[in-house]
Amino acid sequence: MEIRILTAADVRAALPMPKAIDAMRDAYSQLSAGTVVMPPRQHLSTDKGITLVMPAYLPERSEFGIKVVSVYDDNPDLNLPRITATVLVLDPETGAPEAFMDGTSLTAIRTGAGGGVAVDILARKDAKTVGLFGAGVQARAQLQAVMAVRDIEHVNLISRTHASAEQLAPEISEWWKDVPEVDIVSTPQEVVADADIVLCATTSATPLFDGNDLKPGTHITAVGTFVPEKREVDTTTIRRANRIVVDSRKDCLEEAGDLIIPNANVDAEIGEIINGDKQGRQSDDEITFFKSVGVAVQDAVAASAVLSEAEAKDLGTIIDMLQ
Repeated sequence: MEIRILTAADVRAALPMPKAIDAMRDAYSQLSAGTVVMPPRQHLSTDKGITLVMPAYLPERSEFGIKVVSVYDDNPDLNLPRITATVLVLDPETGAPEAFMDGTSLTAIRTGAGGGVAVDILARKDAKTVGLFGAGVQARAQLQAVMAVRDIEHVNLISRTHASAEQLAPEISEWWKDVPEVDIVSTPQEVVADADIVLCATTSATPLFDGNDLKPGTHITAVGTFVPEKREVDTTTIRRANRIVVDSRKDCLEEAGDLIIPNANVDAEIGEIINGDKQGRQSDDEITFFKSVGVAVQDAVAASAVLSEAEAKDLGTIIDMLQ
């Protein structure tokens, strides 16, 4: 029984952002169509952190995967990542493992790609300016995805640590042929006042900006928080939003403080809009809001795409588990 082991570098090579965005569009579509098997994620807590177990099976294309992701806040003190993850791909015909891959890079790419799908569907077609909160792995992935679906000319960036913002700013010029102007700003108001798209990708437990500062027509994506008591956006933002869209209605209403604290009404899942069952943006003046807590179908579809490309390009290391 052979299994393919794929490192973070292998995952990144096999899943470029445009391909990941297409995969997430398909994952969201199947999720909202009700054709997937996705048990509730299991939360296992220890004294130091929490581990989530996230299985999913999508029969339409025989995509079957299980992700194990851990969040340990003290890890940076041990020179370890705060978030670590692995993904196991299984053959649905036999249950045998086919691949074992780095889940941290996969999670970053698929979450960013999910935000890219939302921006492609909900943001104005002429959106040019991004306001970015955060300068970590997920902030990078969200911005990369936005740049894959919109012609971005300007980025206003703010981060809790100025050093991380200074590190990210020059990196952005290396991603795309058409390089946007990047300004590191000092206040939340400067981030959102002129933004067509606002990206929230932080670990903040409290709102990042005043919703009154948003201009009509703005799209906001929030991906940083996934517990009921924390939120990146304030009640004003939720109240001003003409359309509130989520990855999974059930999971967001159980886990997303951005929606739970203000008792928000969800208008649609992103997959319902993809499938034509619900409406997306209806005018250029609407404020739209997308909240993602991440769902296991994203991991299963992304991991399947990685494995397919890895097989085609002979990436990774193959190990015989029975030797």
